[in-house]
Amino acid sequence: MSSRTPAMVLSFAASDPTGGAGLQADLLTIAALGCHPLCVVTAITVQDTLGVEGVLPLDAEWVADQARCLLEDMPVDAFKIGVLGSVENITTIAEILSDYPDVPLILDPVLASGRGDELASDDMVHALRELLLPRTMILTPNSTEARRLAETEDDENPSLAACAQRLIETGCEYVLITGTHEPTPQVVNRLYSKAGIVRSDSWERLPGSYHGSGCTLASAIAARLAQGLEPAEAAREAQQFTWEALAAGFKPGGGQFLPNRFFRR
Repeated sequence: MSSRTPAMVLSFAASDPTGGAGLQADLLTIAALGCHPLCVVTAITVQDTLGVEGVLPLDAEWVADQARCLLEDMPVDAFKIGVLGSVENITTIAEILSDYPDVPLILDPVLASGRGDELASDDMVHALRELLLPRTMILTPNSTEARRLAETEDDENPSLAACAQRLIETGCEYVLITGTHEPTPQVVNRLYSKAGIVRSDSWERLPGSYHGSGCTLASAIAARLAQGLEPAEAAREAQQFTWEALAAGFKPGGGQFLPNRFFRR
């Protein structure tokens, strides 16, 4: 029996029965990168590869009990957050994380499904902004999510660089805005800090639509941070892993492709 304990990553996310996104995507990604995944279920969903049919948030006390039970037993090297299901869950998780200020948090602000199914109300977006962004090391929105999170009354269509700076002003250290939804020949992902662009990475735009790409990216960043990489290098390695998982993806149903996180095997 090995005495070496792998780095531990705790994911707060909703369950996805397809295994393509959500908690299952996080667990697969974290394990594929050599970390041990821990999980707190925030909501149960009814969905397939075509879209989300329903979301049932768990009671906030259940979310808190799951997290406290794990955290009182095992050390955690990174936190990853996905769909939280309710304002109450956001509030509860923010309170829990306040006890672990030195553990990096990667926040994937999943505001809608790939089909466009709403997964976060305006109240939830406000709570994310006020309670979790100030605690976040790396925020990983796509361009649509970045614009919604950074929305202000005086500017209806801010640039992505302006969005990143607004989000950094809320307190998060880095913002990695992915360019999948932008009309560019290649997908361009940019990592921003308070000083501006830290790195810009371009990736071949793959054909098809993928379920769980954002979950995979955020979880991969969490895994690499847990293993000791610096944020910029963790972001680069996570993008490489995610692109390769998508390139090796498969289409098991009538909707989107699913990433293959175990493509290396």
